[in-house]
Amino acid sequence: MKVTVTITRGERMLALRKRRMADSHPFFRGGFRPFFASGALWALVALTLWLGALSGTFTLPTHFDPLAWHRHEMLFGFVGAVVAGFLLTAIPNWTGRLPIAGGPLALLFGLWLAGRASVLLSAQLGTLVAALLDVGFYVILAALAAREVFASKNRNVPIVLLVLLFAIANALDHAAAAGIIDDEGLGTRAAIVIVIMMISLIGGRVVPSFTRNWLAKQGAKSGLPTQPGRFDIIVITATALAMAGWLIAPFNHSVGMVLVLAAALQLVRLARWSGVSAWRDPLVLVLHIGYAWVPVGLGLLGLSIVGTAVPYSSAIHALTAGAMATMILAIMTRATLGHTGRELKASAATTMIYALVTIGALGRVAAPLLPMDYMLAVRLSGMAWGGAFLLFLLVYGPKLVGPRPDGRP
Repeated sequence: MKVTVTITRGERMLALRKRRMADSHPFFRGGFRPFFASGALWALVALTLWLGALSGTFTLPTHFDPLAWHRHEMLFGFVGAVVAGFLLTAIPNWTGRLPIAGGPLALLFGLWLAGRASVLLSAQLGTLVAALLDVGFYVILAALAAREVFASKNRNVPIVLLVLLFAIANALDHAAAAGIIDDEGLGTRAAIVIVIMMISLIGGRVVPSFTRNWLAKQGAKSGLPTQPGRFDIIVITATALAMAGWLIAPFNHSVGMVLVLAAALQLVRLARWSGVSAWRDPLVLVLHIGYAWVPVGLGLLGLSIVGTAVPYSSAIHALTAGAMATMILAIMTRATLGHTGRELKASAATTMIYALVTIGALGRVAAPLLPMDYMLAVRLSGMAWGGAFLLFLLVYGPKLVGPRPDGRP
């Protein structure tokens, strides 16, 4: 008797992805590999180019003015690359589907590279080409993420929406550079709002979860962080309202007060996660340090708006060089170790990475207030901050490029 076996479209797609994983170079077997490595490299390159342009050593061949280019590339270049790497790595865990790998991943990575080159060379290539390539990357990333999430009926649709909003923020920044809109900081503010909300949403899950797991392994029976609840919803809502107000009316006194309130709530939220108890594990402790920059940044931003002596630039760098960069290095180091089959243990070099980014962020936030030459303070803090990413590339680059030690795809 002849038996007919029917293979569904889903099974064919699964088989195709398995072949791609097996046949691909290790560098393209997971989104975290190319995007974590290139994100760290671009953070270092973009910082170096910015400091050179700031000192007058050379002129950047971009349509953006130097400061606008610096902001754009740190947010939509560096941070955006790591967001892509995180999302492409997290989605398989959320959905149970195989990761995007091989040729499709290489093409997506190539589009990100084209975006960086076109923005840098936009004075010659034109603003439209740069905008289409740069914004197009995030539109395609959002579409790929939506396909995976909807196919598995997963609950992380808000994260996909935030990526799409990030694409819109990118488009607004290009529009400001081209003189189409008057508010030159709108796209930048929108991007900061989106990334801080991502940290609030995703960090609110992973920080207490990883802390609880570590404390449980140490035999702790009480004081363990709990899963997000009503209080977390209140904090996230207050933060969203405060940052939406800042997006629309960035220098409104009432908005400043709401930002200070949101900072206080975020600080209480962080205190509930028992970070002090996990001080012995740098991989866990750095998550708390990174998240602590969120209430610090929100508080400084609110205080700068209500008329105190806090510099506005210090508040912005607390949220970017502090919260974003520290959380990025915390996630990149942990995810790289875990997804390449290595022990989740911080080496001395990893601990130094965390120390350097913290020193760099503190120095940049304090630069306008230090009793020394401002530009010297900026350069010194930039060297420490950039040193963190250089060390990440030296220590974790080979892990991202090479195969897993256990031989698995």
